[in-house]
Amino acid sequence: MDISASAVKELREKTGAGVMECKRALVDAKGDVEKAIEILRQAGLARAEKKMERVASQGIIDAYIHAGGRIGAMVELNCETDFVARNDEFKALAHEIAMQIAATAPKYITGQEMPEEEKNQAPELALLDQPFIKDPKRTVSDIIKDKIAKFGENIVVRRFVRFELGA
Repeated sequence: MDISASAVKELREKTGAGVMECKRALVDAKGDVEKAIEILRQAGLARAEKKMERVASQGIIDAYIHAGGRIGAMVELNCETDFVARNDEFKALAHEIAMQIAATAPKYITGQEMPEEEKNQAPELALLDQPFIKDPKRTVSDIIKDKIAKFGENIVVRRFVRFELGA
């Protein structure tokens, strides 16, 4: 199947994947851009799983203060290199996670940290298991895995804190 350069460019702009990856995905999807996006996402998740064991000792701390100044959150988001930590997309991810924390008030980073009695009563207390506020069909963990695949580095939420006035 012949894939046009404009279709590859469109897919690249939507996903940030490499030219050859986009072309392969479009060939596999028989030219369907939406199927190609899903193919790239699945391939990225597989690569992300392999990288999750690597040490992430660089990163940034980001804060979000909700309008009115009554709720705020800080998050430490780690990656493997300072090159990725300085990337605007990585910084935006940290800010979105801080906003997620301010909006949803999680108590734990992962479900494994939760005591058994809380797992059954309130599974949304784990940040990475929560539906992402900007795309409720996906979890915060899914969003991070997408960025792991894109940057080629492990990304870890190391810690966070949330403040609410009077709470």
